[in-house]
Amino acid sequence: MRDLPDEDVFEPIVRGITQSGVRLANERAVLSLIAGIPGVSNADIARRSGLGPQTTARILADLEARDLIIRGEVLRGRRGQPATPYRLNPLGGYSIGVEIGWQHFEVLLQNLAGQPIAVTRRAYQYPNPDTVFAEIAADVETALSSLSQDQRERVAGIGVTSPGNFGPLLSHLGAPDCVIKAWASVEIVPRLTRETGLPAFWVNDGSAAAWREITARPAPRPKGMASFFVGTFVGGGIVTEGALLEGPYGNAADLGAIVVQERGGPPAYLHLTASLHALVLRALEAGHARPAGSPRRWDWEGMGIAVDRWIDDAGHALAQAILTTTAMVEVDVVTLNGDLPGPVLSRLLEATARHLDQFPVLLAHRPRLLPGLGGPSAAALGAAQLLLFRRHFSRAWDLFDPEHDK
Repeated sequence: MRDLPDEDVFEPIVRGITQSGVRLANERAVLSLIAGIPGVSNADIARRSGLGPQTTARILADLEARDLIIRGEVLRGRRGQPATPYRLNPLGGYSIGVEIGWQHFEVLLQNLAGQPIAVTRRAYQYPNPDTVFAEIAADVETALSSLSQDQRERVAGIGVTSPGNFGPLLSHLGAPDCVIKAWASVEIVPRLTRETGLPAFWVNDGSAAAWREITARPAPRPKGMASFFVGTFVGGGIVTEGALLEGPYGNAADLGAIVVQERGGPPAYLHLTASLHALVLRALEAGHARPAGSPRRWDWEGMGIAVDRWIDDAGHALAQAILTTTAMVEVDVVTLNGDLPGPVLSRLLEATARHLDQFPVLLAHRPRLLPGLGGPSAAALGAAQLLLFRRHFSRAWDLFDPEHDK
């Protein structure tokens, strides 16, 4: 059980902003613009950020001296001063994303520009804390071995993501009581830091995947977005006005725990109706062998009608979860992603949209349902990106608004 915070949530924040804080905020705004609009010019950065030309030039020079950005060839137009385009320097920094999932872990090394450099993924029946951290540490070291000493010094650390609670759901995967009890006493961040020697921070897996979804979308990005990820169980997260909805303990948007009404059956958690675990149970009941390995390589056609029925029922459950989510939080877009082959994900998206259309319209606004862009590694990528984002960037959604171009 978590200890309650000592501070009063209604206590006013009276801290001022130092001059160094202003400089850091300005630097983050400039770097965020360069990340969000690759090739943006020095003049456009000044216009969009509202900073004076001299301030912008000074910040750009400092970022370039620290190897965080690189400049392109000067663009000479017919009117006005020559413009210099800027991009993030991929070699300027690195981060590691680690996903500890229900039936796999993934280790991913990426650069400052968000490009994956090395990825490993290992499957298991359920995560065992007695072995998984040592295995992750070995894969982290293997990934880092591809970097030079100078590059290794630019590694910001590890963004680690996992379900918020390896609790009762582990029993559905056949984990013994001793493993479930062991996870109850594990502190993931200190354990991973001890095993790897790198600083780490934790984010819920659904939130990490949601962050990957929002950053993968082209500008202008939606002001509010809910993300569902169909894996062994269902992850979910919400991004609103450029920030993750996390809550005081990091689990505020556990969309997989939404209760839905099964057709012809009792209420159930989305985790147990729209997940790959639910599909596996259906396949076993139909007499099929338990699928093994990556879900993207399962014999989906061989499972036949079990897959058809699961897609329809999962779409019905996801439609209910989407309506519940939008009743609580304003979102413009809902994305659906998963550890699924592309054709299966498309069928699930179509089933969800069909069931959404069948529900009566009560709310004035329904969000757009779109396919996810984060891919099967969305959680690991999102955790790695969040680590760099919180070190170098800022919430600058309004800086990418098309209104700035008028």
